[in-house]
Amino acid sequence: MATNFTTADLIDDHGDTLRSCSTQFLRFGGRDRFFGPIRTVACHEDNGLVKQVLNTPGEGAVLVVDGGGSLRSALMGDMIAESAVRNGWAGVVIHGAVRDTVALGGLDLGVKALGSNPRKSAKDAAGRLDAPVTFGDVTFVPGEWLYSDEDGIVVNAERV
Repeated sequence: MATNFTTADLIDDHGDTLRSCSTQFLRFGGRDRFFGPIRTVACHEDNGLVKQVLNTPGEGAVLVVDGGGSLRSALMGDMIAESAVRNGWAGVVIHGAVRDTVALGGLDLGVKALGSNPRKSAKDAAGRLDAPVTFGDVTFVPGEWLYSDEDGIVVNAERV
């Protein structure tokens, strides 16, 4: 994966065509920079859909998970993240919590989340798949492109 971009340069080059996420995420994965087409999951304290999706071929995509900002339980841990790596996902952005943070840091996967919590989530697969989700002043639309680096996350309708 070519990671010679910076989100600041993308903003400078493309201006207002890019949407910049105002939510301040922490980095947990082994990749500092990642990008790809967006897939989405909306769920609340239930990672069943996250696990299902990351167990399918990612083909360089980024999964954006809207967990409603809940930090009460983790929506992804090391085992689900390992399956994402095996299946070719570029990264995961979670508007919620993760767990197994030391292990996540050793994986070749971009992972951003609000924080961590060792508590497991429910496994009922309740939620929505591949519907637009909104947080941080950005609507993440499946099929659009997400770029993430040390400075933040930007989204564009097409690849830049």
